[in-house]
Amino acid sequence: MSIVAIDVGLKRIGAAVYLENVIVPLDAILRRNRVQAARDISTLLREYKAEILVAGLSANDEMQRRIRHFVSLLEFDGEIAFTDEDFSSCEAKERMKGVVKQKRDGRVDSLAAMIILERYLQNRLSKPAEKY
Repeated sequence: MSIVAIDVGLKRIGAAVYLENVIVPLDAILRRNRVQAARDISTLLREYKAEILVAGLSANDEMQRRIRHFVSLLEFDGEIAFTDEDFSSCEAKERMKGVVKQKRDGRVDSLAAMIILERYLQNRLSKPAEKY
């Protein structure tokens, strides 16, 4: 199963993919405008044959609106899930402390997407299976 997670920001969109039980951060998408960014993310979803898209969702109402609107622009027929992204960028910066000096290259954004994906998978695994 292939799952792609995104951390939607105003300048960059971090991305990570879950393949064969491994989560890998991908190169962040530089956001020149929402049409270009939606096209690039749609291409990424096709490239990785994503079955599920996980988008980080902020507690901020305005950012929630923007993120949901951006996701609606994507060409994607799979399942879409939203999960809490709060403090994922802070956690990503903490994980990178002392490792990376230049933080404006998108690595923090994609590491945040990886953390969002970890949270999604952890939440999914912690829910009991439905009985039929």
